[in-house]
Amino acid sequence: MAQIPLADFALRLLRKTPDALDPEERRVLASLDDGTIVSRDAADEADARASLGDRLADRVAAIGGSWGFIIAFTLVLLGWMLLNSDVLVHFGAAFDPYPYIFLNLMLSTLAAIQAPVIMMSQNRQAAKDRLAASLDYETNLRAELDILRLHHKLDGVVLDRLAALEEKIDRLAARG
Repeated sequence: MAQIPLADFALRLLRKTPDALDPEERRVLASLDDGTIVSRDAADEADARASLGDRLADRVAAIGGSWGFIIAFTLVLLGWMLLNSDVLVHFGAAFDPYPYIFLNLMLSTLAAIQAPVIMMSQNRQAAKDRLAASLDYETNLRAELDILRLHHKLDGVVLDRLAALEEKIDRLAARG
């Protein structure tokens, strides 16, 4: 494609002026011009763009949304209640007797911190999905443009062969 200017290629195949192209379309046309590939892994791209906070939010959401966390948390809660209702009461050392006011405070604090972190992780997942859709669009556009280029090349070859056949027919007709 190096012989065709990018502006002509954009007008001919995408029917857009170069300044009306989306960033994805620019990258695809540039990759066509360079002869490089355009497909990339969305997960790798998202991980490369992730900040420390993004990675932390993903880890917290992965742990907080697992069966292991639910089972361990249930065991801790049952242990807390058993310890403060039965075991430590006999020694007069229960630090959070029924109705477990301190436990409620801890649970409220955990929920207040965990909910926004999980929402951050969901927002990050939505951004990953948008990135994946954008990369899919680039790959699909590149495939379509490559197919169009092949059609143009084949059309040119067919037209050249037809012209050569017509010339041969004309020569044969002139002889006969």
